[in-house]
Amino acid sequence: MGGRKTASARPRPSRKRKPGPPDPGLERRILRDGLRPDEQRDAAIRRVIGSIPRGKVATYGQVAAAAGYPLYHRLVVRILRQAGDRLPWQRVVGAGGEIRLQGEAGWEQRRRLEMEGVRFRGKRVDMAACGHRFRTWEL
Repeated sequence: MGGRKTASARPRPSRKRKPGPPDPGLERRILRDGLRPDEQRDAAIRRVIGSIPRGKVATYGQVAAAAGYPLYHRLVVRILRQAGDRLPWQRVVGAGGEIRLQGEAGWEQRRRLEMEGVRFRGKRVDMAACGHRFRTWEL
């Protein structure tokens, strides 16, 4: 009997949950809430985008979090689309420094950023060198 192990002595594989919101309906509520007009929320997001200096970039998620709405990255996209050239849209990129715009718009964003002195590593912005660090107490 000494060398035999029982089935209960084996370690069980851990079941990992997919990362995401703890409440399955949370994402849906955020998307729906982002479509509702809220001038104070939109103004906060526009103020944060306007605070990104030349030669620096921030991600959609960083902008939303700095404005006080950490899960509203899709709303940042909508506000940038509506604002046109009134905001420095080229300074907001996707996660990891990726330019998310397609085709000619993506090339224009890259050219504008290069003219501001933003460095790239392949197709992505060098976030270590050019990523903006928000100081939310100054916004």
